Formats: sequence, structure tokens, C-alpha cells
Amino acid sequence: MTDATPEYAGPRRILSGIQASGALHLGNYLGALKRFVALQDAAPTFVFVADLHAITVWQDPAVLTAQTREIAAAYIASGLDPARSTIFPQSAVRAHSELAWILNCVARLGWLDRMTQFKEKSGKHKERASVGLYTYPVLQAADILLYKATEVPVGEDQKQHLELTRDIAAKFNTDFGVPGFFPLPEPVIQGPATRVMSLRDGSAKMSKSDPSDQSRINLTDDADTIAAKIRKATTDPEPLPETVDGLADRPEARNLVAIYAALSDQTREQVIAQFGGQGFGAFKPALADLAVAAMAPVTAEMRRLMDDPAEIDRVLRDGAERAAAIADPVVDEVKRIVGFWR
Repeated sequence: MTDATPEYAGPRRILSGIQASGALHLGNYLGALKRFVALQDAAPTFVFVADLHAITVWQDPAVLTAQTREIAAAYIASGLDPARSTIFPQSAVRAHSELAWILNCVARLGWLDRMTQFKEKSGKHKERASVGLYTYPVLQAADILLYKATEVPVGEDQKQHLELTRDIAAKFNTDFGVPGFFPLPEPVIQGPATRVMSLRDGSAKMSKSDPSDQSRINLTDDADTIAAKIRKATTDPEPLPETVDGLADRPEARNLVAIYAALSDQTREQVIAQFGGQGFGAFKPALADLAVAAMAPVTAEMRRLMDDPAEIDRVLRDGAERAAAIADPVVDEVKRIVGFWR
């Protein structure tokens, strides 16, 4: 289907976001925040706090507000410049919800039935899950297409949702005879740690929902806590291998090497060249020192910003106005195309 759609001829734009639920951790920093910063000078960049996505499961309203500010603080502390990147809360731009409904009527039920994340998140009791949890990939498509984003930094676990976005865009363009109206966005998956794993289990993704705080490094952890968590990280008894191929069946070792590579802006091959043959007794202290040095400035700036909510709110308000200036004309044009009375 997508092959039949002519290419989009509009400007290059980059968009991504993080859900406003739970504390941010090292996986968010390496897999998302650090990558957003690297891309912000490449093209106009839109980075939002996904509070609409957050309420697909119950959120305490006061906590949701606080977490929205915390994620915005993390964006800025990580190096996103509000003057260069548009930072805003998803719910503050009404066009997200408007376009999501229209795209719900374009997307097909069978496409959503194939989304593996709903199956994983709803578990054995999918009839108790919210309708929003089932349809949120369509809202995600609206997030992207509303700004006609051409590139989306995503983790490996979100590639399926981006494929759905491409299918929805292509179907809209075809159904309404507007070839090239929506772009077919491309995923941006790069870096040695696009999927950071738990410090307790190298086969499980680092997650804010893990009941063990030892499984992750929170962006608000102090230096002593970061060092202690790395020292206690699960490893195997063997020394690090001499080649990257030797990490294939060693998930914990592979994860720690990937974290070191991402924090030091090196490849995994370069890390192995430096530490291959050494035991974790030598590697873990080096990783702990690196993590503390890299994360301490981010943590300090986050805490400063969180102590000044008025500054965060100013950034979010300004970002929402700039985002709406792009999004509102797009959704108005979509309404015209669909045939809504104007």
C-alpha cells in the first residue's frame, strides 16, 4: 500500500515524545533524550510530553501534572534548547485529539489487532483494559502526522507503531485523493544503547514500572546511588570478551558495555578494545565513574528546574503556542479534505 503513495515534498521535521508516567531513568536518557539533543539542529524539532498517552492507564491527577513538569525539566537538563526545539504538553494542543479521531476512522481494526504492545500491556485481562490503551497507536500516528514529521527517533519496540503510522498516512492520502499530503515518516534508530536493559536482568528492558529500584538508574539519583547501583548490577563470572561477538549470549555484560559506549560516545568495539579480557571488578568502577560524570550535571539541572516550576510552565506554554501554530492549520486542512462543514 505504501509503495503507491507519491513522496511527500514538504520540509524535513523531527518529532518524538516521552509518556508522562513514572520517573525517568538512564534508559530514557540514552535511548531518547540524548538522541533528541543530537538531532535538534538537523531540522525543526518537536518534543512533547505525552500526557494523553499516559492516561490510557489510571494516573493520579496531581502526580500527572508533576510528572509533566519533570519530563520537561529532563528535556531541558539533557540539552534540548527551548529556543531551538519546540517543547510542549501533548494535551495543550487540541489538534492532537481532533486528528486522532479522524485517523481512528481511517485505521483498520485488523491493523490494531496486530499491535504486540497492547497484548503485552493488557496481559490476560484485555477486556479490563481501557479503549484508549487499544487505540493509542492511532493517537501516536496523529502526534506524528499532525506536524508532518518526516523522522521519528524511536526505540526498537516502537517500530511497529511507526509502520502503522505509515499505513494510516498512505491510506488517508489514497482514500481522499491527496497524494503526498501526509509524509511516510522514517524511524531514526541509532546509537549503541537504543534499548537499555535492567541492571538486575539483562533480558528485560529498563523500566520505571519495575518494582526494584535497583533495576534502573533514575535521572534524579545522586552520585553515590548511581555508583552503588552499578556496583551491584547483575553480571556473570567471566571476564569481558576480546570481541563484541563474545557478548552475544551474555545479556548483562552486553548491556553494561552498551551503556558505557553510549555514555562515552564510543562504539561497543572501542569499549571492548579497552576492557576486553578484564573482569567486572575493573570494568564496573570505570562505568560507575563515567555514569556519575555524565549524569551529575543533568541531575543538578533537573533539580534546579523542578524547584522553579514557573520557568518550566513558561517553556511549556510557549512551546504549546508554537506547536499549535503548526498543528492547527494541518488539522483544518484535514477537515476540509474529509468534507466537514467549514
